[in-house]
Amino acid sequence: MKKILILIVIFCSSNVLAHMGHYEKYNKIEMEIFRNGELIGYSYYFFTRNGEETIVTNQTKFSVKLLGATIFQVEGYGEEKYLKDQLISYESKTLQNNKEKFVKLFFDKDKNEFNIKGSSYSGVATIDNVIGNWWSHKILQSDSQISSISGSIKKQVVTFIGRKKIEQYGRAYEVDHFKLESKDMSLSEDKRLNFDIWFDKKISMIRRVSYSRMGNWEYRLKSFE
Repeated sequence: MKKILILIVIFCSSNVLAHMGHYEKYNKIEMEIFRNGELIGYSYYFFTRNGEETIVTNQTKFSVKLLGATIFQVEGYGEEKYLKDQLISYESKTLQNNKEKFVKLFFDKDKNEFNIKGSSYSGVATIDNVIGNWWSHKILQSDSQISSISGSIKKQVVTFIGRKKIEQYGRAYEVDHFKLESKDMSLSEDKRLNFDIWFDKKISMIRRVSYSRMGNWEYRLKSFE
């Protein structure tokens, strides 16, 4: 009960309902990707606006090498469109080890639901789902996310761990530590959500994401403008 109350206070003090408004002053967010402490790539987000419409584009690229040979690589592009706070469309194309993956999503206003065509799932989804990207703190508020790469729907549980201080790029930050996990823990490990997330409510941004899967991975917020 104590953790639930703390979580409510954190979200209310951050004025979470004004979701896109938190990012109206940002034009670019840069995250670097590390594996086992080695820099292997990046994930960049760009914001453009036209009246009440906001477009968030993402460029992600990284590669893992072993003895000089590339054993795993990903290059992807995505575009989210919002009208005020409502997601109205999302498209992405990803090349993962020369295998193409994709998502095409649009908001059906008449049925009040998302229509998805993806490489792993085609069908509908409720509007309480969020796109599984790291630029938005809304992923910490949702019970379900849509894979930004394949369109699959993943039920999740978010737990507040505590207030922490972390060091990153030579500076110290006060952040909130959350655990994001799959609701269905019977899923195989390669399909299961299991992330540690450090959120900086002063700037309404995720400072760091870490997980373990064929090594220890981290997404670190490097800069924003």
